[in-house]
Amino acid sequence: MSLFLASLGFGLVTAAVLAIAAVGFTMQFAVTDVLNLAYGAVMIGSAFVAYWLNQAGVNVWLGLLAAAATGAVASVLLNRGIYAPFQRRGSAPITLVIVSLGMTLIIEFGLQAIVGGTSVSYTMSQGPTVKAGGLVLTTVQLVIIGLSVVVMAAVHGLLRYTKLGKAMRATAANRSLARNCGIRTDRVVTLTWALTGALCGVAGTVLAINDGSFGATSADLFLVVILAAVFLGGPGQAYGAMAGALIIGLATEISAAYLNPSYKYVVAFGVLLIVMAVRPGGVLGATA
Repeated sequence: MSLFLASLGFGLVTAAVLAIAAVGFTMQFAVTDVLNLAYGAVMIGSAFVAYWLNQAGVNVWLGLLAAAATGAVASVLLNRGIYAPFQRRGSAPITLVIVSLGMTLIIEFGLQAIVGGTSVSYTMSQGPTVKAGGLVLTTVQLVIIGLSVVVMAAVHGLLRYTKLGKAMRATAANRSLARNCGIRTDRVVTLTWALTGALCGVAGTVLAINDGSFGATSADLFLVVILAAVFLGGPGQAYGAMAGALIIGLATEISAAYLNPSYKYVVAFGVLLIVMAVRPGGVLGATA
């Protein structure tokens, strides 16, 4: 039982990190119609901004704010400079996927040329260990879980109770109809890139904090896990991404406690395949 509870604690932390990343990714996809596979590269680039500030003596949690700003700016520039011109020319969705893969390589290898191939870590204390029953978590891990809860609540409030959130939902549902109803869809798309880019920056930093060390390509495998959480919950569904992140996070860490840890992502994708076989649209996605 103690082993299960310990793995449950790790699963909650993993789910917390994954939820921030997956919600940002799926909101971005829903509103902009771009499956941005450069998301992971922007995550790590933002994490390095926080690292450089941290090495200059800035507290890592203040660096997190800079990482969020970096992710927002980088995402907006990525859209305006790369994706939007292709969309205006009527490029097929698969073309944008290939372009985003190319941008991933450009960002990652460019970053690697700057930072080198070695891993780095933040200068910070993990704080005292907190024990509750069989759960054993550090203070930093509890902060990550709390931060994720706050972000999820903020996303819920944005989508349900704000004018921007309603405009985002309308644009995601039918951009042409939303435009005909007077919604400035171009402005909504730009703001969506900024907001989801900020979530991307936050996710990259908390991923780096949780992993302990990171390098220029550290988000490559994690991007695959993000995709699993997104499709498990239903593409374009923010609440589905939250549910998918929780399921994947718990499945990977609990399975790692009883099986070879190398297989934990195999278990995650096994869960994904089972759910997709029963509900092809995902847990909260549309059914046929």
